[in-house]
Amino acid sequence: MKVCLVWLGDPSAAQEVLGSPGPWREVREAGTGLLLVETDDTVSRVYHEVKWLLPDDCPLLVAPVERRPKARGVAAGTVTWLRRLALPDRD
Repeated sequence: MKVCLVWLGDPSAAQEVLGSPGPWREVREAGTGLLLVETDDTVSRVYHEVKWLLPDDCPLLVAPVERRPKARGVAAGTVTWLRRLALPDRD
């Protein structure tokens, strides 16, 4: 299982991703336009599936999260959600 960080240049597009099936087990909105995606698929596949849900002019960034990140000021429950994932602790 992997976790991807997804940033959407248009935060209103988050609802489209949150409400759509894709190659993910769960999608969590950590902040405005900032999503965490739990997946068994590749970063490329997540990128393309999200891209196809967005308008062509919407900026998009997808990156793997390989270690448990530090977080503050994110949506309620996000830190607990990250703790339950099988991510190695940070150095």
